[in-house]
Amino acid sequence: MHVSGNPSGRTLMFGHGFGCSQEMWRGVTQLLARDYRIVLFDHVGSGGSNLAAYDHGKYDSLHGYAADILEIIEDQALSDVVYIGHSVAAMMGVLAAVRDPDSFGALVLLSPSPCYLNDGDYRGGFDQVELDALVDALDMNYLGWATAMAPIMMGNSDRSELGEELTSRFCATDPVIARHFAEVGFLSDNREDLTRVSTPTLIIQSQDDPIAPVSVGTFVHEQVTGSVFVILPVSGHCLNLSSPAEVARAISAYLG
Repeated sequence: MHVSGNPSGRTLMFGHGFGCSQEMWRGVTQLLARDYRIVLFDHVGSGGSNLAAYDHGKYDSLHGYAADILEIIEDQALSDVVYIGHSVAAMMGVLAAVRDPDSFGALVLLSPSPCYLNDGDYRGGFDQVELDALVDALDMNYLGWATAMAPIMMGNSDRSELGEELTSRFCATDPVIARHFAEVGFLSDNREDLTRVSTPTLIIQSQDDPIAPVSVGTFVHEQVTGSVFVILPVSGHCLNLSSPAEVARAISAYLG
């Protein structure tokens, strides 16, 4: 864990997505550090965390990661936390806030998806056959899957360095842990949890997200009472890396 920024400012706690680390937030936090206290951490099994602490039983659902978020808040005696989670980490924040709403002042959900599976009128982005194929590819050849998938997730094909960075981060993750993490994330369904959120919530979505389309962001907005929904005129799923200035401005505007 790393704490920086303005020690007297409101606390912003950042959770990174699959296959990444706290480094994914560097562009956003540089723009917010003057006014806010910044708390960064790596999920157990990712980045610079202690891989020996990874427990397949605990992390067989997103609730295990949500428990870690609450543990950090308790250990550091944080209050009025603005939790900012990207992709699967957005749902971890939702679960944590539902479990202990008093610890949070606000949630910021960046490119969130409560369920990746198309289900009736709900369009999560993947049909069952596509989702099964994705999970099978993870099991058979994680590095091959990572190399192919990272540029798709990143989008912004005219900025190849972004896709290359995400690929390198995916490939640097322990394959066994990465496969488990990805399967847990892609197969989770947290749609019902959204209706239990009482924390003020901002949802940030790109207008062209290859993993969580605008319809998903719209669904999250409709389910979280009183939420604010911002669609940025950018593309890709990893906006914290590809569009940090736009993300930082949206956060600042929401927090006032």
